[in-house]
Amino acid sequence: MKDTAESTTEQAGAAQLRRRLGRGDLRAVPDARRALRELLRHWGRPGRSEVAELLTSELVTNALIHTDHDAVLTATVSPHGLHVEVRDFVGHRPRLRAPRADDGTHGRGLVLVQSLADTWGVRAHGVGKAVWFELDGGVV
Repeated sequence: MKDTAESTTEQAGAAQLRRRLGRGDLRAVPDARRALRELLRHWGRPGRSEVAELLTSELVTNALIHTDHDAVLTATVSPHGLHVEVRDFVGHRPRLRAPRADDGTHGRGLVLVQSLADTWGVRAHGVGKAVWFELDGGVV
């Protein structure tokens, strides 16, 4: 399933990317990275694009692998920095855990988010949760 909707909006010095991610469609991961890169470039904030793209791909991948539902990616660039969140429609909260050697490449996503984001978290919403991170406006 291809992403069903994408929009970019501008308001009061901020720009926002919003994209619906199709259930289990891992092609959405590189597409989300590209869209975020373009958003940051367009708004003159390419400084930490690589970090932002990596963290965004971790959140998108987690939502698509660990749920059996669509998800929604929202990225907002403002004078205060970059705020990215991936909202899904499953209530169980992600667990931050130390990866084991036998995990291969799995189990490191939230550790990366915790290590590289200025702040991050999980918030519940009506039917599911949003996992988010922020990068400071002074260095984005």
